[in-house]
Amino acid sequence: MAAGGGTKAVVTALCANLAIAAAKLVAWVFSGSSSMLAEGVHSIADSSNQALLLIGGKRAQRAATAQHPFGYGRERYVYSFIVAIVLFTLGGLFALYEGWHKISDPHAIDHWYWPVGVLIFAIVAEAFALRTAVKESNAVRGKQSWWQFIRRAKAPELPVILLEDMGAICGLILALIGVGIAILTGNGVWDGIGTLCIGILLVLIALVLAVETKSLLLGEGTSDEDTATIRAALIDGKTVTGVLGLQTMYVGPEDLLIAARISVDHDNTVTEVARAIDEAEARVRAALAMNCVMYLEPDIARG
Repeated sequence: MAAGGGTKAVVTALCANLAIAAAKLVAWVFSGSSSMLAEGVHSIADSSNQALLLIGGKRAQRAATAQHPFGYGRERYVYSFIVAIVLFTLGGLFALYEGWHKISDPHAIDHWYWPVGVLIFAIVAEAFALRTAVKESNAVRGKQSWWQFIRRAKAPELPVILLEDMGAICGLILALIGVGIAILTGNGVWDGIGTLCIGILLVLIALVLAVETKSLLLGEGTSDEDTATIRAALIDGKTVTGVLGLQTMYVGPEDLLIAARISVDHDNTVTEVARAIDEAEARVRAALAMNCVMYLEPDIARG
């Protein structure tokens, strides 16, 4: 996966969720807790999501072709959107159904030590996975707040893992509360209520992921800061005296398309303009430190 993709965080979360899913399902078999079943399916959904992120990262590395001249960088956005769909359906909707079913037909939890022990183990494992994701994110988020990072990041993997891990920990706490009250009261309805809360949480996280990934799929431009950087890098004060128009779009997390109309003097020769365009492109690539496909159109400022 390309830089900023958080491969280590994805792999760590995948390993943690596979172990947690197995433990939760074993606890469900022995205890009959619907919260454990919902959490088990949640962990299976998370594991499949992380596998999808790895597949998307691998496929995005394919070289550009005549049919896809800008490469396959957006494969990472496509697979991240699929992750949101899987989390919504396999995780959220299943948990809502299971919670409703348990409330409609409640029964006491057997062998309470199974779900409690597995939930505590799962919280520790998810906390370790979240710690890895936070560490990876801190290396690239700069001075942005966590919400700004999730909203503005062009590489989708780390925001997805952050939301999944935070959602997993919150879901585990809800499951532990629901199971705990059900054990103390002997009323299985509380287990179902905890399951419903898990479902609502997963649906909300899936909707946030879907909205943010949809924006990337449609084609986002650079931030105001990066746009200002591009404008400043294009102008040399000699041949290129201004920027008459500028459009940008990410064609992948590390690939940027730039189209600009630059102002030159009417007395400049073709050779001077061509040299100025090459130098402007070099300045922009150095300023952004990323892959840039650039189309610069020289024009004469009027008025």
